[in-house]
Amino acid sequence: MPMRIPKDEKRTVEQLREHYEIEKELAARLRRAPRDERKRLYGPLYDELFRRVPHHPQLTEKSDPRVRAADVARQLKFLRAFLKPDTVFLEVGAGDCALSLAVAKLARRVFAVDVSSEISSGENRPSNFELILSDGTSVAVPPGTVSLAYSRRLMEHLHPEDALEQLRNIHAALAPGGRYVCITPNRLSGPYDISGYFEDVATGFHIKEYTLAELATALRSVGFARLAAYAGGKGLYVRVPVSLVLLVERTLEALPANWRRGLARSLPMRALLGMTVVGVK
Repeated sequence: MPMRIPKDEKRTVEQLREHYEIEKELAARLRRAPRDERKRLYGPLYDELFRRVPHHPQLTEKSDPRVRAADVARQLKFLRAFLKPDTVFLEVGAGDCALSLAVAKLARRVFAVDVSSEISSGENRPSNFELILSDGTSVAVPPGTVSLAYSRRLMEHLHPEDALEQLRNIHAALAPGGRYVCITPNRLSGPYDISGYFEDVATGFHIKEYTLAELATALRSVGFARLAAYAGGKGLYVRVPVSLVLLVERTLEALPANWRRGLARSLPMRALLGMTVVGVK
């Protein structure tokens, strides 16, 4: 199939192909691995990806402080509604920790959890900030203490079994009434990893992309009592009925694949299906 390269892509075709082949190779190792082995693989495989693909967007964006600052500002624009001076904040999949470090200026305590230290090294860390390395599912913070947990572009990187285990650990970390903000791409408009340039099914490090229906089932299965969905983008969101998004998803899934993907990727649909979900313990 022809490559689908967005207009704002700055890398060459050769760089995209290199990234695709390396990530597909590493992701295949993760997909094939049994459960116990996967826990030892998440960190090393991501470290290897970042070493072998120096033009990876997560690395290049980190090197441009203006791009990174704008991205953090957009995330904070949404999170400020949930942040208070006494908030204990948990970011799972913290990456370069730029967001967590920004939240540390607004919250009482911040935990940043990630499988890789490759892109989070060298930061100046305030006293109320703690970086915790994970095996891909563990969330090693005091149970029942977190008032606001957050992840963005994380769930899709986990094997489904590991994703459920991580959700259980996030739920256990939350205090009663605590919230978990989960942002993940909707598979109806995917794939959203590097394989989206080359294939119609995610074969890179997006091990599983979800619909809201699938994500809601997973959240409820680990004990989240209430769910809310938000539509929008770039930090501007409005709460929408979960039932509305579920109805749109069912309608799209009934369409032929090529129609479904085209409609799901239109601007209004991307805003509605963007999968910003808040679970309440």
